[in-house]
Amino acid sequence: MKTDQDLERQLTSIDRRGYPAYKGLRGAYDFGDFELDIEHVQGDPFAAPSQLAVYVPGEITRLPACCCDAAHRRVAAEDLLVRRFAMEAARASRRVGGSGKSGVLATSAPGPEVFPRSACEVDAEGGVILRFEAGLPAHGRTIDGRAAARLLLDLVPECVERALMLDDAGRQAARDAADLADDQQAVRAALQEQELVAFVADGAVLPRASGVSAKPLAGARPFISPASMRVTLDLPHRGRVSGMGIRRGITLIVGGGYHGKSTLLKALQEGVYNHVAGDGRELVITDATAVKLRAEDGRAVHAVDIAPFISNLPDGRDTSAFSTQDASGSTSQAASTVEALEAGAQVLLIDEDTSATNFMVRDRLMEAVVAADHEPITPFVERVRGLWEQRGVSCVLVVGSSGAFFPVADAVVQMDAYEAHDITSRVRTVLSDQHISHVETGPEWEMCESVERRPRLVEKPGRGAADREHGGSTAGGGRDQGRGGRAHSARDGRGNRGARGERDERFKVRTRGREGFTVGRADDDLRFVEQLVDADQVAALAQMVRLVLERGLLDGSRTLSEVVDLVYRELEEHGWPALAPYGDASCGMALPRKQELFASLNRLR
Repeated sequence: MKTDQDLERQLTSIDRRGYPAYKGLRGAYDFGDFELDIEHVQGDPFAAPSQLAVYVPGEITRLPACCCDAAHRRVAAEDLLVRRFAMEAARASRRVGGSGKSGVLATSAPGPEVFPRSACEVDAEGGVILRFEAGLPAHGRTIDGRAAARLLLDLVPECVERALMLDDAGRQAARDAADLADDQQAVRAALQEQELVAFVADGAVLPRASGVSAKPLAGARPFISPASMRVTLDLPHRGRVSGMGIRRGITLIVGGGYHGKSTLLKALQEGVYNHVAGDGRELVITDATAVKLRAEDGRAVHAVDIAPFISNLPDGRDTSAFSTQDASGSTSQAASTVEALEAGAQVLLIDEDTSATNFMVRDRLMEAVVAADHEPITPFVERVRGLWEQRGVSCVLVVGSSGAFFPVADAVVQMDAYEAHDITSRVRTVLSDQHISHVETGPEWEMCESVERRPRLVEKPGRGAADREHGGSTAGGGRDQGRGGRAHSARDGRGNRGARGERDERFKVRTRGREGFTVGRADDDLRFVEQLVDADQVAALAQMVRLVLERGLLDGSRTLSEVVDLVYRELEEHGWPALAPYGDASCGMALPRKQELFASLNRLR
């Protein structure tokens, strides 16, 4: 392996040459305490920055053993190290100047959620792979070798030392992150044992600083659980913790406007992920399969059985395998509900404010004016009880303007100035006084087996040259390659593309932050998939879809469930390089849930 002195000599030799001379830097370099791998070199200073990685062995990181011996603790440690490196890189970025992206240093910048990221991997011995971007310096398109030496030989080692070589305070921070992950894991286990869909700890801070901020609202009232819904859990590190337990079945969240209904639901929908200490929602934990549903005017729908909700259309179309490129609000929400069940959701989360009214309810006056045989929509209020009783799917609904769901509810929580009150008994008294009984469950669900859906969305590769462009985002993703060894690192170089076979054709990938992406000619609009909380998740989904399209997996020969399972098996076997077009993993990816891959494939145009 080359050394840092070799790198210094190379930089001196290419000073003032044309930018393509940087390509000769690719390879691994021994810096003594760590290894630097220059994996991908940008084409010019205005292109996306170069992709680099460092490997720091366990005896140098001094990562505590408790951070390396279980998957959830490794994820917590990786998250901590990414945050530390991102902070150091931000301080060092642009300290050398030049054209375009010269001097940039960056890696993934996590929000409050904790999930596996391609930016960092921790092995069983505490060794760390940290992937990052660096803008190799130039003036115009002429290499600035001295600035590059400052960047690669001074600034990068400083970031590695400060972020990845842990002092006593850093080791304690890693232990604290692992302990919190243990407690969060224990809450998730308790949900299953006690038949809960969610737990909201007393003292949690649910409001955010603003609608565009993930930071907790300063001075917000801490959450206090209603006594009748309070459960106490024994956690391995925090001991006995009390909070509101939402039981399986149908739960309504009601109250006046601006009293905290949607704030509570948002905390629940994001409780499918763990959160870092200080977020306020560290112990707001929701069933990991929960899916937030809403209306999405104009979305694409592919061969979905929406007949339980919409049937007997005036034009006679069959709704047991319904397709459209421009769904209405009610049709889109019906399709999303069925798709969520196909994706394995055991909990549905719905806010009246973002739902199609005619999908949710139909009042008696409307029934009197428009006869039932002239209305093709069976409202959700008439189906939600059957979902629970016949399929075991729970539902948490925010309602503020209609009492139609009271008769079908198992529990009703009223939010009053951000305080939660259990008003189930009062609601039942009101229903009894008004002689209102439970809504009938309705007929047995007779959906076509949506799990057998075999969508044929996109042809296999074989297009014109314009669609065979290489490039796009090269960031890859994956998880836990057995952890006995690294699938790709600064030490072992180029990744394992050969194990999967070379790909003859690749689709160009373009991402749009959290809003969606294009892969070749296919477009995916994910603006209303609300549980996608990080642009890195969307970047990972884009590469997953690229893999699906390049292999022609949506040719109708497989069910959608089989396609999704195949992608995740690929990740388990090959790690993050499985999602990298050229076999070199890079930063910029975060692992989405299977439910979000289902959602992405279902919305693909």
